[in-house]
Order: sequence, then C-alpha cells, then structure tokens
Amino acid sequence: METHGHHEHGEGEGRAAHAAEHAVSPRGRLFFWGGIGAGLLLVVLLLTQGFGLWSARSAGQEAPALVHQGERILVPESSVLREKLVIEPTRADERAALIQAPGIVEADPARTVNVLPPGAGRVRELKVALGDRVQRGQVLASIDSPDLAQAYSDYDKAAAAAALAAKTLAYQEEQVRIGAAARRDLESARNDEQQAAAEYERSRARLRAMGAPEDARGAARLLLVRAPAPGSITVLSIAPGATINDDTQPILTVADLSVVWVTALIAERDLPGVAPRQDAQITLDAWPGRTLHGKVLFVSDVLESDSRRDKTRIALPNPDGSLRPNMFATVTLRGPAVRRVVLPSSALLMNNDRTSVFVAVAPWTFVRRTVQPLLEEGTQVVIESGLEPGERVVVRGGILLND
Repeated sequence: METHGHHEHGEGEGRAAHAAEHAVSPRGRLFFWGGIGAGLLLVVLLLTQGFGLWSARSAGQEAPALVHQGERILVPESSVLREKLVIEPTRADERAALIQAPGIVEADPARTVNVLPPGAGRVRELKVALGDRVQRGQVLASIDSPDLAQAYSDYDKAAAAAALAAKTLAYQEEQVRIGAAARRDLESARNDEQQAAAEYERSRARLRAMGAPEDARGAARLLLVRAPAPGSITVLSIAPGATINDDTQPILTVADLSVVWVTALIAERDLPGVAPRQDAQITLDAWPGRTLHGKVLFVSDVLESDSRRDKTRIALPNPDGSLRPNMFATVTLRGPAVRRVVLPSSALLMNNDRTSVFVAVAPWTFVRRTVQPLLEEGTQVVIESGLEPGERVVVRGGILLND
C-alpha cells in the first residue's frame, strides 16, 4: 500500500509537472523568441546604420580640408587643397614709389589780372559777359566819369598854356635878338614855357593812364575799360547803370588760361619724395580716359594749416581751354627708387577693411599677414610693408584658406 501510494504520488507529481509545463510554455516561448528578435534587430541596425555613420565620421576625420591650430592653418597631407594652392617665395625689385594726391585746376596768378576802373562814374555800357574770351586792348565797358572829365579839362588847359608859353618864349627871343627886351624877360619867358610844357605832359600822362585818347571830343570822351591781356572773363562784378564809387575795387577779372596750374595737395609723409622739375601725371574727373604730363614747378615751403598738406604746383599747357579752374584732379608723382617686395595681385585677399596674404611659416602651415599695398602695375602689386623678400606666400588659391 505504501509502495503503491508512493508510486501514485510520484506519478501525480509528474503529471502535475507536465501540466504546468504545457500551461506556461506559450508565454515563455513568446518572450524568449521576442527577446531574441529584438536583439537581432538591434544588431542589424548597428551593423548597417551605425557602421555607416561611423564610416562617414571616420572618413571625415581621415581627410579634413583644414586644421586650425590657433592662428595657424595646417593643410594635411591627404587634403585636396594641396593640389589647388600655389606657393611662391616673394621677390624684391627696385621700384619708384608713386605718390598720389588730390589736386585742383587753378589759373596761373602771373596770367591773371584784376581790372580796376580808371576812375569813378556810372557804367554806361557793358560789352562782355562772364566767361567771354577777350583780346588785349578790347573794350570791356564804357563809363561816364567825372574823373575823366576833369582829366580832359586839365589837358585842355595845359595844352593851351603850353602853346601860349611857347609863343611868348619865341617872341622874347626875337626881342632880345633885336635889343628891344631885357635878358631877364627872356629868362622869365623860358621858365614859364618849361612849366607849361611840364603841366601839359602831366595831363597827357593822366589821360594815358585812364586809357583815354587825347584827340577825343564831345560825347566820345568816355572812360573806356580795356582788356589788359588776352584771356577769359572769370569774375564780373558790374552791370550797366551801376555806379562805381571806389576805383580801388576790381570790376572784373581777366585770366589767360592758355597755361594753367594743377595744385596737388601733398601729405606730410610724402614730402621727402617731391621736388621741383619732377615728372607728374595728372588725370581729371572730367576726362577719365586722358592722362596729362607735366613737371613740378615748385613745392610750397608752408603747409596749409587746415589740411596739413603742402601745395605743389604743376604747369600744364591748355591750348583748347579744356582745363578749367576748379576742376578736380588726381596727381601722381614718381618718387626715388626703393627696393620693395612685389607680389602677383592674385595673392591679395580682402579681410574686412584690410588687405592680407597667407604666409607659409612651416611646410603646408600658413598664417594670415596684413600687408600695405603701394602700387598695382598690371598683374603685379608693390608692397609697402608687411612682407620681407624670400618669404613664401600663397599666390593662388588663398581664397580657399580664407574662412
């Protein structure tokens, strides 16, 4: 009995265990196989997407275009930029420094005349206008002048007195010759004649100074203002009917513009390179495609107090009158030859408001250097400061480093 009972008990436990196994196996199997599937999916993602991302990052790290090391820029050996950069050593040439300065066209003071009225009076007629070109001796205006009337009156009196004194002297000489007059009377007549002649000459000189002819009569006795020199009317300050009270004030200005000055305003730092008889090139805003050539006449010994610049003047012939006073100009002077660094213009880069280049400080290692360009001649640029001869510079492709 006991044995049978024990057997039944064991057999029951087996059946219970088997029933329990069949009861939990579906969930277990689902959980088990689900975990395995998720793990396999994660592995697949890592092997595809993760490996691709890792490969891309690895490729980028293996071949970077540039590496920044502080102010230095390193181009790695595997970088494609090495094929696009051209590096050359700088060279130095003997170049004359060019000095550029603003300028203005002016009339030559030695060829400019301020015309004063010969006397006071009222302007009867004005025969010219502002800007007219006139010839020497041409009548510019006529004036009814009391001063001229007085001068003619003095002339008439002096002429009559001189004629009378000459006759009296001739009479006294005849009387002395025949013994009918004393020697003293002859000397007195001779003295009167000399005084009358002197007064007559003075009155004639007065008329000549006023530009009035001696033989004018009646209405022809007008004060005529004539051009003292050929030129153009650049200033006009009278009009018909105007009254002239001050004969010390100019009524117009005649300027001979066949030769003009170009006045260059030279900065203080450039003065050591400027001297008389130096060649000068002038361009004008009015004639952008035209270059004029002249020589420096003189360099002023005094700087302008407001601009701190020196007035340097160049004379230019102006036969066609195309150069007009107050035109703006640019003056270029060639200074003494100086040994300076010369670069291809392709090496220069604009960095904000500065000009810079990339200088090699080690193999394929560069730093940015600010330079001061002085002159551009074709494809070459003269450098005033910032580089030394022999330094290696990126002359082409530098824009690729300009980040």
